[in-house]
Amino acid sequence: MAAVRSPEGTSRDPYELDRLAEELAARESSARTRTSGKQLNGTDSDADELSAAARDLPIYTPLSHDDPYLSAETFDVEQFLLSRAYTSLPDLRTELRDYLVALKEELVKLINDDYEAFISLSTDLRGEGTRLESLRRPLADLKAKVLESRSTLQRIQDETKEKLDRRAVIREEKAFLQSLLKISDSITRLESLLLISSPDDEEKGTSSAGAMQFASRIDGDADEKSRGNRAKHIARVAAEYTQLLYHVSRARTEPCAFIDESQWRIDRIKSTLSSDLDHLFATTLSALVGGKDHAGRPSKVSEIEKSKLYADVTECLRTYDVLGLWRDAEDVIRREVMRDFVKKTIYPGALSAPRSPIVPHTPFPPPGRATSPAPPQTASLPPRTPYTPFTAFASKQNPFEFTLRADSASASLASAAILDETDDPLAALYNTILRFVDRDLRRIMEIAEAVCVKSGSRTRRNAEDGEEPGFEIMANVVWSEIGRALMDELGSVIFAAGKPDDFRKHHETTQAFMRALEFLAPSVESVEAMRKHIVFAAFEKRWQLPVYFQLRWKEIVARLEEALVTTKLERSANKAIAPFVTAQAAATFDAIRTCWSAEVFIPELSSRFWRFSLQIISRYRTWLDKSLPPLEPPPKVAAAVAAERCTQTSAAAARASTPVPTEAASAESIAADEALLQQFATAITDIRAVETQVTKLWREQISALLPSSPPSEGEQSVSPEDALKHALSKLASLVPTLLSQIVQILSRRACDALLSMRSIPSQFRAMSSSKKMPTEPSYFVSLIFKHIKAFFAIQSVDGPGSALKDEYLKPIAEEVFDVVTERYIYFLSAMKKTEESLRKLKKGRRSAYSLFGSSAREDDGRADEEKIRTQMILDVEAFGREAEALGVSLNDNAGYRSLVEMARSGLADGECIFTQVLGGVS
Repeated sequence: MAAVRSPEGTSRDPYELDRLAEELAARESSARTRTSGKQLNGTDSDADELSAAARDLPIYTPLSHDDPYLSAETFDVEQFLLSRAYTSLPDLRTELRDYLVALKEELVKLINDDYEAFISLSTDLRGEGTRLESLRRPLADLKAKVLESRSTLQRIQDETKEKLDRRAVIREEKAFLQSLLKISDSITRLESLLLISSPDDEEKGTSSAGAMQFASRIDGDADEKSRGNRAKHIARVAAEYTQLLYHVSRARTEPCAFIDESQWRIDRIKSTLSSDLDHLFATTLSALVGGKDHAGRPSKVSEIEKSKLYADVTECLRTYDVLGLWRDAEDVIRREVMRDFVKKTIYPGALSAPRSPIVPHTPFPPPGRATSPAPPQTASLPPRTPYTPFTAFASKQNPFEFTLRADSASASLASAAILDETDDPLAALYNTILRFVDRDLRRIMEIAEAVCVKSGSRTRRNAEDGEEPGFEIMANVVWSEIGRALMDELGSVIFAAGKPDDFRKHHETTQAFMRALEFLAPSVESVEAMRKHIVFAAFEKRWQLPVYFQLRWKEIVARLEEALVTTKLERSANKAIAPFVTAQAAATFDAIRTCWSAEVFIPELSSRFWRFSLQIISRYRTWLDKSLPPLEPPPKVAAAVAAERCTQTSAAAARASTPVPTEAASAESIAADEALLQQFATAITDIRAVETQVTKLWREQISALLPSSPPSEGEQSVSPEDALKHALSKLASLVPTLLSQIVQILSRRACDALLSMRSIPSQFRAMSSSKKMPTEPSYFVSLIFKHIKAFFAIQSVDGPGSALKDEYLKPIAEEVFDVVTERYIYFLSAMKKTEESLRKLKKGRRSAYSLFGSSAREDDGRADEEKIRTQMILDVEAFGREAEALGVSLNDNAGYRSLVEMARSGLADGECIFTQVLGGVS
């Protein structure tokens, strides 16, 4: 085969470079033309853009094998055309044709290079078919032998697996039979240990002997050594019984007739073991607590014997815990220890029965006995009780009386918290119960708690009946019996809410007893179990706290409303109610204080007493609204000054007419003003006193009594402190109004004293011949602040606002001073305008007559004016000194500076100065 020849080119210029060069020259010339035209128009930015566009010409990339669009698995025509968007379709067709020619040339070259190998391909494969046939011939025999070997191996494997399965079944059956043998041996051993007659013995007629042995087992062995051996024996039986239950549970994984037939023997073992354990535990408790032997005879237990008995109790409780019979142990304690004591102690006449004399407690321990240190802070101790401000068991020295324990083994533990039983039979009854629990049951509860902690029984739950595991002697025995007896036997006395004082005393004493009882609990879990007990919930419900609150509410409201019947603000002659001045304010605070007193308050009713306290404050606010006299409208003096000021500023060139002078107040109006001042001052004094005393009561007492409960998520609640501030702010909102009324009355009285200044010019002109230059201020200056001094008891014995002097003297004096200053300016300007009018009138008259003697009369007029001006300066300065004595700052008072400037000016400048002063004051 001849080699393929490459085709010749169809064009001299396959890439048309000449045409591209011409197009590029044409584009550059057109770009220069547009650039020159835009530069003539003043736009250089377009030229920059054109030059940037000329620099960003697309780079020509010829077609090759590395083109990503041509080498893709799926050729995408659109993407390929978009990548060559700068090339026209005829140019692109030319490029593709040239690329096709290049591909053909490469293919021809490839064939020519490998031509010899391609030709010898067919000759190299000659004779290969015969060799393949010879190789395939023995493969069939090999396949048959392999299949035969595989079948043989599979058969052997199946036989081996079958034998292994039979052995596994035999092994399981052997283990099951061994387990049954263990169960049988264990049952037999347990029956032997418990002296229970077996079925074979019963068939032989030996049941009577077994019964005799059983009776002797129950009633025999009275000595302490036999009892201790019996406790260990029962512990061994319990351990064996636990193993029996384990094997039975494993054997019950599949039906077994032997287990079903032996179940009655297992139940008999359980009942016998439980009976023996109960009998031994009861006997031990009787010897330990009751001081009796096995025959019921009283006996004195020594300390050594008591320690052995506690060891037996520990062993019995440990056995109960292993068997999971916690409630059975509690029943034994209830029956042997608790129930008899409760029957003898708590009965209907227990509170009225005479008490036996008790040896008074001494602060020093008996000789030879060391003082017990404070109890160690361990997890087994009960938690601290919540803060309770008032207790019914506070002794003279400490809230609790601590007595020393007799046994040295418990010397490191604190004894029971004893209530103060002076004149309180209920506290004496509770002390008897506390002493009994501390003496006879506390050690047993601690042993039971230690057994549960060591065995970890509290961490598991009994899946059969769902009850809480572990001993709960405090909840199920102690509190259950005591709570039921108190409700059944003494409920009509303890929970009777008809007598609020006795009810509160019983409630406080009972709550103290319950806290002292919780103090004897062996652990925090015991306290929680006691509070969750059904008897505890029923006991708490028996307290008729809403009824008690209603009785107290009626009692407090009756006393308060009796005091608020009088709707008139009158000072009380009783000085014992200080800092209050009225009996109504004292009764209001006394009602609030009574709600939180030790004789009334109960912590469970704190929220109700808090709402009641806020209602009392609101009630006092309502009473003040009814008791206050009608308030006056804005003062007439200020209104007249404002009207005159508007008249003066509106008439620029005209003179204003002289206003009608204000007449002096009558005796009746003065008496009425004094009565109003007395009432307003009384109201403010009581409001401030109530606000101060209630805030102090909140800070020292109420804030500690109210429970702190943060609001739940999503709820908005007002804190008690904010609610109290809101209630007191509504009460204090009356103070600014009452102060404004006081300022109006005192300002009116002070302005009445200024009326005398209008007669100063006439006095000087009437006595011009004998009157000297004035050196003392006028008498009316000392009368301006006379009523303020009398109100605040300045230079006097008593006054309506003497209690308000430190807080309100300066602000009231400043406001009165401002009003009087404006009135002073008004009177002074009116006087100067009058004098100016007279002076002009006299000047006109003198011009109509002869000028003889006019010089002397003119000199006299000037002298009078100078005297009047001097007197006004003296009066204004004295007025300022009087104000400074009351705490008024004159340096920052623009009105007083204007008054001083007006007083120092001449009479001829009165109108101009008055206009300037009014503008400055406004």
